[in-house]
Amino acid sequence: MTEPPSKKSADIIPLPAKQEKLVGRLAQDKWSKQVIKLGYTALPNLLLQAQARLEITPPELNVLLQIAQHWWEAGNNPHPSKDSIANRMGVSPRQVQRILTQLEKKKLVARIYRYSGGRQINTDYSFQPLIDQLKALEPEFSKEVEQKRLRKKKLEKAKAS
Repeated sequence: MTEPPSKKSADIIPLPAKQEKLVGRLAQDKWSKQVIKLGYTALPNLLLQAQARLEITPPELNVLLQIAQHWWEAGNNPHPSKDSIANRMGVSPRQVQRILTQLEKKKLVARIYRYSGGRQINTDYSFQPLIDQLKALEPEFSKEVEQKRLRKKKLEKAKAS
């Protein structure tokens, strides 16, 4: 019976470091470790690109971003208080209330009132209406991106000729 080959360091081939691809792309590389250590919020680029198309005003976008900061897990709707949102924005809770009403009328958020013992304890905010609208717009935006890519490719080909 033969013995299995020994594992000498010469037999081990190191894998190429994947870190090279990530250099400069990590949030901490862009914003600094000091800033990112307090966390960051993931948002789809399409939300920002479609802001005008969805007729989202700057204050409405700010409220959406404030709510999104509290959305940690899919399936668990965020529920920051109006006071918390107002304090961060430097506006009154009543202004936040009005903005939330507008977002709901535009079908960008849905409010879900939560009760315990017959009294309201908080309000959850569902982004599903916004997600549905973004999903409907995505093919149009993807088509625009593809058309830009093809135009760029055509220009590069013309320059090379």
